[in-house]
Amino acid sequence: MTRQTNPFLELAAPGIEALKPYLPGKPISELERELGITHSIKLASNENPLGVSEKVIETLGRCVPELSRYPDGGGYRLRQRLAEKHAVDPACITLGNGSNDVLDMVARVFLSPDVESMFSQYAFAVYPISSQAVGAGLRVAPAKAYGHDLERMLQMLTPKTRVIWIANPNNPTGTRLTDTELYSFLLQLPEHVIVVLDEAYFEYVQESDFPDGAAWLQRFPNLIVTRTFSKAYGLASLRIGYGLSNPAIADLLNRVRQPFNVNALAQSAALAALDDEEFIQRSIALNNKGMQQYRQGFEALGLDYIPSVANFITVDVGEDASRVDQALLREGCITRPIANYGLPNHLRISVGLEEENDRLLTTLKKVLKR
Repeated sequence: MTRQTNPFLELAAPGIEALKPYLPGKPISELERELGITHSIKLASNENPLGVSEKVIETLGRCVPELSRYPDGGGYRLRQRLAEKHAVDPACITLGNGSNDVLDMVARVFLSPDVESMFSQYAFAVYPISSQAVGAGLRVAPAKAYGHDLERMLQMLTPKTRVIWIANPNNPTGTRLTDTELYSFLLQLPEHVIVVLDEAYFEYVQESDFPDGAAWLQRFPNLIVTRTFSKAYGLASLRIGYGLSNPAIADLLNRVRQPFNVNALAQSAALAALDDEEFIQRSIALNNKGMQQYRQGFEALGLDYIPSVANFITVDVGEDASRVDQALLREGCITRPIANYGLPNHLRISVGLEEENDRLLTTLKKVLKR
């Protein structure tokens, strides 16, 4: 709907007009309904192809009789468990309806029309969406090798800079920052600048020099770390994530947090997932194998790709990726075109099961006529 056809646009808050809705990956059911096909595979939303832990399934079954009750609004048991996991005080934790919920809380608490937020080119789409929704200004730092250029971000600081968003690993490019790079960056920032370190894909990273932002909370009171159960833990449909921060920041975030924002099933599932380390290790092993499968496949096809440490990889298909995407969809393969991120020739492809990865590579070869 355009400005001319939307009679309520002039009544909306500043910043809403420029917003474009977040576009999620196409569901399998929608694709098969539209094209009349079956046996599709979805490699668009960075979900865990192993599904969920058996411990989670057993736990959810025991929760069903209590569905008529409101959940624990403060998430006491889960916050205690997360505090133990990260060696922090429970007062440092803010639970969210997915980590996106926490990101939105940060924007509502710290951003307004008279300040700005900063993020990297090719950064997660939610950062500008949450920032613009509260009318904040945007500063986009040019990327370096498809990832964050921290030196450039320091140069772009202004008195209006209030929040800096950093995804590590970055989505949609899969790039990473080392502990040395990130720590040095944080040391050089003014204390009034809030840094959000989005670690949604943390569990998949195997490199020894990759930082754990949760270990830096005491050193940097202006740091907020976000995590999710949607990726490695396989709880995407239950929508649960959390933030780790200085207790004074967590206090502010919890003031704007919606009542009962994390449902009882999600809280119980998260507790069970945290107790199944074997499932996480299987997920990591599968991801490592699948990533190698993709790298070899793309190289055999002569395609350039962005090296990734997450559970997805972004590949340059050498032409308008929308055409390739549509051809893949007709073959029952759902991937993620990312022209909206300024990468019109790239597809972001999630790591799936071995047979799904193989089918994707075979189909990609077919549609590219290679």
